[in-house]
Amino acid sequence: MIASLKTLFEQRSLREKRMLIVMAALAMLTIVWGGIIRPVSDALSSARERHAGAVVRMGETQARLAVLQALQRNRPAALGGPLDAIVRARANDAGFPLSLANPVGNDRVQIAIASARPGALLGWIGDLEGSGILVDQLNVTNNGDQTVAVQMTLKARGI
Repeated sequence: MIASLKTLFEQRSLREKRMLIVMAALAMLTIVWGGIIRPVSDALSSARERHAGAVVRMGETQARLAVLQALQRNRPAALGGPLDAIVRARANDAGFPLSLANPVGNDRVQIAIASARPGALLGWIGDLEGSGILVDQLNVTNNGDQTVAVQMTLKARGI
């Protein structure tokens, strides 16, 4: 087969031989480009995109992990007593006389305050939440004299 191709090539004129050599070179170049260079280039590009996406996901995951670790480090200490007694003591310390303080099961306490300034009340609620006592339900009513009446149910964090 190779001998017949060699004979066929030798029978051509110099100009045809040159054209066949150029044609073969261009065919080889096209095969190498289309069969090797282009697929490898596409694969590398795809790998770069996947790597960039993985780096972004890893950064987001590390940021979320840092937030969770900060939350665990800043976790408030255990309450150290019954929830209703702690809430009564903190309300008295803040100057809010409780008109109602009923434990609801072992994990919640329902309280009522007849009159409180809204800013001071929200600050007190923020302090409670910072120490691990969360508001489960809250009902605020305007008294008409720049004070509010409050009924709320509180629970300890994690319950």
